[in-house]
Amino acid sequence: MQPRRIAREKALQFLFQYEINRPDNLEEALQTFWESQRMSAARKAVKGPTYGQELELPPLTTRDATIQTFAEALIRGAIENADDADEEIRRHAQNWALSRIATVDRSILRLAIHEIKHRMDIPPVVSINEAVDLAKKYSTEKSGQFVNGILDKVKESAMRPGRTASGSF
Repeated sequence: MQPRRIAREKALQFLFQYEINRPDNLEEALQTFWESQRMSAARKAVKGPTYGQELELPPLTTRDATIQTFAEALIRGAIENADDADEEIRRHAQNWALSRIATVDRSILRLAIHEIKHRMDIPPVVSINEAVDLAKKYSTEKSGQFVNGILDKVKESAMRPGRTASGSF
């Protein structure tokens, strides 16, 4: 799987957790999240039982650091721009109160709206496609269509070319 796709999944996981149980300290929450991700990977790498055995965190690889850097940029941006994203969702989700939208779908939408409106290095169609894939994987059967419909309207109002990107990560 590509690093940016993995980073989006990690960002979604953090944002969902953040929405359910908002931490007092974002920095500590991010550190705990990344440590738990690395510990989970370490447990998967061990063959056989580990009763009482302490596991060491594996060293951070270049690939892991790239994923973490991109994911944190998305996380911070989605959190900082959540009010703006929520307004976009309210505007385009006809007959849906924000509170009625599933937490995972709301998190996916916030993440993608941040990308569309604030990440000029990512083409909007890529953000939409990635969000639809996340919705299909982590939410309901119909969530992909719902997310696609909202984000397509956001893309139109964002006044950005759909397929080109400028700038760099």
